Parts: sequence; structure tokens; C-alpha cells
Amino acid sequence: MTNALVEDLKWRGLAYQLTDEEGLTKLLNDEKISLYCGVDPTADSMHIGHIVPLLTLRRFQMYGHRPVLLVGGATGMIGDPSGRNEERQLQTTEQIDENVKGLAKQMHRIFDFDTENGAKLVNNKDWIGSMNVIEFLRDYGKYIGVNYMLAKDTVASRLEGGISFTEFSYMLIQAIDYNHLFNTEKCVLQVGGSDQWGNITTGLEMIRKTHEEETKAYGMTIPLVTKSDGTKFGKSASGAVWLDAEKTTPYEFYQFWLNTADSDVINYMKIFTFLSREEIESFAVTIEEEAHLRKAQKALAEKMTVLIHGHEALKTAQKVTQALFSGDLKALSANEMKEAFKDVPSSEVAKEDHNIVDFLIEIGVAPSKRQAREDVTNGAISLNGEKVTDLEYVVGEKDRLEDAFLIVRRGKKKYHMVKFA
Repeated sequence: MTNALVEDLKWRGLAYQLTDEEGLTKLLNDEKISLYCGVDPTADSMHIGHIVPLLTLRRFQMYGHRPVLLVGGATGMIGDPSGRNEERQLQTTEQIDENVKGLAKQMHRIFDFDTENGAKLVNNKDWIGSMNVIEFLRDYGKYIGVNYMLAKDTVASRLEGGISFTEFSYMLIQAIDYNHLFNTEKCVLQVGGSDQWGNITTGLEMIRKTHEEETKAYGMTIPLVTKSDGTKFGKSASGAVWLDAEKTTPYEFYQFWLNTADSDVINYMKIFTFLSREEIESFAVTIEEEAHLRKAQKALAEKMTVLIHGHEALKTAQKVTQALFSGDLKALSANEMKEAFKDVPSSEVAKEDHNIVDFLIEIGVAPSKRQAREDVTNGAISLNGEKVTDLEYVVGEKDRLEDAFLIVRRGKKKYHMVKFA
């Protein structure tokens, strides 16, 4: 027995572990289901590693199924021990609540909420937060044995170094979540990253123990996304690639995908985009026949930037990219320059007039007056995209963008941001 959605997930490499593939396949052939995935609000933004399970839920939605999106206002206050070798630093209730708002906003970019099978956003603080300790122990704690919990990898890997009862109880609270959503939202499938297998199967155990024997529910995990060279996925030169435009600008976001290696780009297209199998396979051919055009990377960068930041942000990212490639910074607005050069070397100088030669030495672009003079007379220095060849040129108010910064270029590719105090 086959199912088009299950086959597509397998082709994309997204179906890592399934608790009962045959049963789930039959169910998906027979009816439309509700399913869920949870994200803990450990920050006020997700990064690109977080969204793989969510994008997988979006695929289910495109096939007519209903996604329920759980933001863990309660579990976020506890801390998931998965993939960690030490206790998390607990956050305040106020910070968690703010983080929940940030994540909810980002989920609205990924999912349809207004269709017949529109996504629903829930917060487990709504049912966990009001539960007292006796209710927790009597109604749920008695169903999951300590030996069962100790055998889970997330706990077993922490026993030698130590794990608090707080984090030990995390999987039990997540099991309550699945049981609650099974009862209230008819969720029969939980999707998560591969590190969530123990939590998901504990949820299934809770449902089995608290319902009739014939009750069916399922679990599915997605493999960890890796790079072909063995380095960690989701990191750029400046750190994690966030969905929040304030943390990772749309230009930086676009550049991250644009710089994907040929050996990784088709895999990322399968995992992150909603392009069809035929479209992705056609891009695979371009890598074999005309890799220098980087058509696959451009398509991946465009699709991801539009999904997370929208069409206008994509236009800006492409405009900045073209301006930097051509060296024509005059085509950029002050805001676009600020975005493009956020992470280039920078220095701060006083808001006063400076001779160009002295200025280049003060900001560290030239090591000596001789080199500075040579660079200027040779046409190697540009201020905000305008070449300066006059050794008597005065850098002043006319050069300050927003009266706060300017961009110096030396040669073709060396940029420096000057901030005026």
C-alpha cells in the first residue's frame, strides 16, 4: 500500500522514523487527519534548523490535512534535555511569553490559517499551567514507569553527568501534550526532529494507557539536516541563521542559501522548498551541465527568502547582491547599505572633517601615508560608491549617510564601515 504524501516525504528524505508506517499510510489514504508539532520558545525567534518539522507539517496541509502548531509556553519554562549535556538556564515567565509572540508571528508566514484545513496555534501553558502537582502525579505520573523513562536516550545520556528532576519530567509533560491534543484536537500524529523520538513515543504510551486498546496514534521524526562536508548546517559566518530580520537581515538570509555548495543544494531543495520532484530534478541537471550559472542556488535562495520575509525583501536582497557584485553602491539606499555591510570590519571616528589620506590611516584601511596616497591616486578608494582620487579630498558631512556612517571600499572587494560618534 502506498500514499502519495508518504512517498513524497521519503523521496525528500524527511521520513526518518515512523512508529507504524503501514497503519499511517492506510489512515492517510482513508481520511484527512489532524497532526501537530511543538516548538519551545527558548528565544524570540526560530532559526532555520527549527523549521524543518514545521515545513513538513505544511506539506501535510497542502495535501488537505490540518496542522496544529504547539508553542511550548509551559515546556519552555522546564527545558528539553534532548541533545544537551547540561541543564538549561531557566527563563522568566515574562521572557517566555514574549518569545511565544515572536514564534507565533513567524508561524503565520509559513502556514495557511484561513482555509478549511487552516492551521491552529496552541500554547501548552493553557492546560499545563493550571495543573496542580497532585493532579500531575495522580492523573499522568502513574502511567509512565521510571524504568521506561530511564531507558530513553535523552535521559540515559545525562545520567552520568546528572539531570534534575525538572528536566527528567520534561518527556512526561510532553506526553501530556500529545494526550491533550489527541483528546481536544483529534491529533493522531506528532512530527518532530530525530532528537524527539523518545518524547514522541512516550506520548504514544500515554495515549495507549489512557484510552481504549484499539485507539491509534502515530509518531514520525525527521533526520538532522547535515552538510556534505560534515560542518554544521544553519550557521553563517556571523552565527545562527535566524528567521527574525533584526537578527539575520533578509540580505544575509538570501546570501546564506545562495552560497550553498553544489553538493548540498538539491538536498536542501527537497527539504526546505515546495518545488515538485520534476522541478528539483531539472535543477539537478543544471548542476551537472552548467554549474557556474548557479541556477539551483538562486532558486533556493529566492524561494526561502520569499517564504520567510516576502517578495519585497527578496527584491531588496537581490538589489544589494547585484550592487555588491558590480561595485555600484550608488544604486543602494542608506538602509540597504547598512543591511549589506552589517558584518564587515568597522571603526568609529569623530564627527568632524578629515583629510582622505589621514582618514584611511585612522580607520585602518591603509597601513601608512604612502600606501594611502598610492591607493587614492590609483583610484582604489571609493566612499559610498564614489571614487576618490584627489589627495586633498575632505571627508565630511556630505559623505555621512544618515549623518551616521559611510562605506569605504578599497580595491574590488574590501569594504569597511565607518561609524561617526
